[in-house]
Amino acid sequence: MSIITDSNNTAANTNTVLKNDLLLRALRGDTLSRPPVWMMRQAGRYLPEYMVLRRKYDFFTRCQTPELVCEITIQPVDIVGVDAAILFSDILVVPQAMGLEVLMEEGKGPSLPMPIKSIEDFSRITVPDVSDKLHYVMDAIKLTKQTLNGRVPLIGFAGAPFTLLCYMVQGKGSKTFDEAKSFCFTQPEAAHQLMQMITDTTIQYLIAQAKAGADVVQLFDSWSGLLSPADFEIFAMPYIKQIVEAVKPHCPVIVFAKGSWYALEDMAATGAGIGVDWCIKPALARKLVGANTTLQGNFDPAKLMLSPAEIKKEVNKMIDDFGIDKYIVNLGHGITPLIPVDNAKAFVDAVKEYGAKN
Repeated sequence: MSIITDSNNTAANTNTVLKNDLLLRALRGDTLSRPPVWMMRQAGRYLPEYMVLRRKYDFFTRCQTPELVCEITIQPVDIVGVDAAILFSDILVVPQAMGLEVLMEEGKGPSLPMPIKSIEDFSRITVPDVSDKLHYVMDAIKLTKQTLNGRVPLIGFAGAPFTLLCYMVQGKGSKTFDEAKSFCFTQPEAAHQLMQMITDTTIQYLIAQAKAGADVVQLFDSWSGLLSPADFEIFAMPYIKQIVEAVKPHCPVIVFAKGSWYALEDMAATGAGIGVDWCIKPALARKLVGANTTLQGNFDPAKLMLSPAEIKKEVNKMIDDFGIDKYIVNLGHGITPLIPVDNAKAFVDAVKEYGAKN
């Protein structure tokens, strides 16, 4: 039996019926008593249970061991009560699979010791066979789906091409990614060739995730907000469009391009659900994407430091502003490490209580 009633979806490859399908129904545009709720980076550093595993295993061991991925992915479902699990992984597994060395030092973030600086460096990278290079991700999806046993949907994800280019060229995290942007402007042919390679890899990767059992996938363009509207149309939008069009026959897609509010209309035209950050009013977001697009967001993670009562008040207002249907409650970016678990639970519980009063 399919776990999703959408006939275009081929990700539903288990015999388990979802007990909580709010996320999928919100993406379809069904009428709901309340919106679904999950949080970006919900499987991570704010959870003491995750920190125990972090102390025992290095980052890529955690990412590449299906049993650890499964445990970490399900932790927020058990502890916080979210309506969906998102696979524990990292967007930089794609550059790694393409041939670049990626280091992850605790407390320092990612490092790529030999970044791409010119088209000559393309001899060091390739469009890989993801079933070989990223098989551990698919193994983790299959194990996690089996362990979830239909409790909630499982979300897979990947980084969008511009964001991955930023890391592959800059070689590390940055607030401005000036070297990566300069690469795009001064070596546009190389930049487009690199992003097409990333795109081809990402399409393979997300389809493989769907076939392994991911119910939904999300594309993260975390750094596209560094681009002007005109440059977004050149260096980000064409690749987002390719990915969404290729993947959406296999499972629903959500696109989250932080800071790129000016592109919401174009992104919505791809047929994806659209994530928004806290820098846009719900009414404007709805106006830009239209009535038929599901929106996701946009609670400021810093507000999770408020008292539970204040969090509930803010959540109620947010849902009132977005409306219940075609809406997924989430943060406007990832949850931060210092958020008390009880406050994260208060956020989720506020959404459930909103539904109870309707």
